[in-house]
Amino acid sequence: MTEVRERAAAKINLTLHVTGRRRDGYHLLESLVAFADVADELTFEKASAFSLSVSGPFAHALADDPDNLVLRAARATARGLSAVPPGAAVALHKVLPVAAGIGGGSADAAATIRGLVRLAGADARPAALHQLAAILGADVPVCLRSAVSLVRGVGESVTPAPPLPEVHAVLANPGVAVATADVFRALGAAAGGTVDRTVPPLPTTPFRTVHGLADYVRTCRNDLEAPARRLAPAIGDALDALEAAPGCLVARMSGSGATCFALFAEKHEAAAAAADVAGRHRDWWVVPTVLS
Repeated sequence: MTEVRERAAAKINLTLHVTGRRRDGYHLLESLVAFADVADELTFEKASAFSLSVSGPFAHALADDPDNLVLRAARATARGLSAVPPGAAVALHKVLPVAAGIGGGSADAAATIRGLVRLAGADARPAALHQLAAILGADVPVCLRSAVSLVRGVGESVTPAPPLPEVHAVLANPGVAVATADVFRALGAAAGGTVDRTVPPLPTTPFRTVHGLADYVRTCRNDLEAPARRLAPAIGDALDALEAAPGCLVARMSGSGATCFALFAEKHEAAAAAADVAGRHRDWWVVPTVLS
């Protein structure tokens, strides 16, 4: 192949429970993760050295980061897999907001691993790719899989979750960037300790309807929501706007914020909600989507 294209789908934390904090400071999590059909797009072409060009509505957010996660992922892939040559021209079309709790950078890094392996025609073992992903960041392993998963530990444990029914959703980001490190710092969990909070078990059988999924999400939490809202009160405005939409079954914040999501049973309900919220808040990023 001389050119390969990969999509980097937005990661949505349907649930996010903090279960403890290791002595090295890393937080332990348990999260049900789905992926939206809105995505960045990456193109890879053979070249003698790695280069990156960025376009799209959020390209400006990466302008001050000449050595971003895409290039770091490219170099790590070439170092870790002998079949992947140390060079490619990468073009990133950036449509996902940055520092938004939907794993945009992690999804781009995961897509880079997949894209370079395909470009080289390499036969890489899944375990080797997972190891590469884990080195690059906590969200990269699940983004490498890019399918509904249960994530545990510091992101290194990724197991398939029961498939979802057709889930229509609306994503809304109020236009504020939230640094993950700041949110975890505000959470205030003690190093070396556990968090005494119940984590509802994930059903072992698939959710038959979106109503069943919404019922389960309502029994769960995003433990980062409260500290994120203290840092960025606009997250509360986004949740209020989504919860007020006709047909909204449940609304939550994704990841460390500030993107929030709402689940709907019908496509037309999600489309109408997205249009209404976007019309009322023209400076927000608002999209209807489907989760899987």
